[in-house]
Amino acid sequence: MNSNRARLAVDAMGGDFGPSVVVPGALQAARNTGAKIIFVGIEEEIRKVLAELSEEGGEGELYEVVNATQVIEMTDKPSEVVRAKRDSSMHVACKLVRQGEADAFISAGNSGVAFACGMFIIGRIPGVMRPALASLMPTEKSPMLLLDVGANAECSPANLFQFAVMGSTFVKDILGYEEPKVALLSNGEEEGKGNPLVKETYDLLKQASHLNFVGNAEGSDLFVGDVDVVVCDGFVGNVALKLSEGLAKSVTNLLKRELKSNGIMPMIGAKLSMPAFKSFKKIVDYAEYGGAPLLGLKGIAIVCHGKSSPKAITSALTMANSYVAKGTQQRLVEAISANEELSNYALSLELS
Repeated sequence: MNSNRARLAVDAMGGDFGPSVVVPGALQAARNTGAKIIFVGIEEEIRKVLAELSEEGGEGELYEVVNATQVIEMTDKPSEVVRAKRDSSMHVACKLVRQGEADAFISAGNSGVAFACGMFIIGRIPGVMRPALASLMPTEKSPMLLLDVGANAECSPANLFQFAVMGSTFVKDILGYEEPKVALLSNGEEEGKGNPLVKETYDLLKQASHLNFVGNAEGSDLFVGDVDVVVCDGFVGNVALKLSEGLAKSVTNLLKRELKSNGIMPMIGAKLSMPAFKSFKKIVDYAEYGGAPLLGLKGIAIVCHGKSSPKAITSALTMANSYVAKGTQQRLVEAISANEELSNYALSLELS
């Protein structure tokens, strides 16, 4: 085994299904990528799942188990948990990253607590005002990154400017886009459209020589594939993300219903269309992307959907491994530093 392989600290207790889903998904990622998995959580429960998978003792070089006695619930409040549950799987996993014993933190647990643990345990990259939760979204052409999708309900122009810098850097490294097209989510394409936040951010992004800023994008533009990074505040981004997920699911269900409801010929057509349906489902399935990176921390953090399947967990850890292998974290630090002057200018405008 390569001693330089990525070490991924996984919150084994996170998500709606805990170790029963997280453990097999993470192990598959380890087999696929060669990463070392550090399962963090109630050791007895983790080892029980490993034994059921016949992995206990069989593939020990792929993983280790770090015991944590407390579990974060979906109802826990972020402000209270960071102090009150210091031996939770999420807290301990983040501490491993902070101490340099792991390269990345992955959790399908309470996203608010994951954000708080990332902020206060792992810490922010120097110069970053607020980390942003980013989501890869399917389009007609190639994946697009939307951020923020829920970490910051209220943002300033300086925050959105930094989100654009981090988002552009991320897709360059992870997706290989040479000159990512960056857009602001607004209610119109023309300059001057949008609320005060969008208008002020637009003026900042126009001055950023390191960014390929292409202006505003409307909601109807998101899935065409003509932009690579779309920036907005966390409230708008979260609504857009969940609307997109719901629409994709409803369109699939409506098509299935219509094809099955009108006699034998539509049913034959449905059978013939199954390959296309499977391809469509793969394109819109969040499990293909696995999780949302929390950009702007001193270490790597990936937040997964609470209902994540083993496949989604595998995808999230595969992304984290790629993040480590490509050195994306260092590129984010360099990008923030390169744009420090404009960030400070934006902040001075807010404080004046």
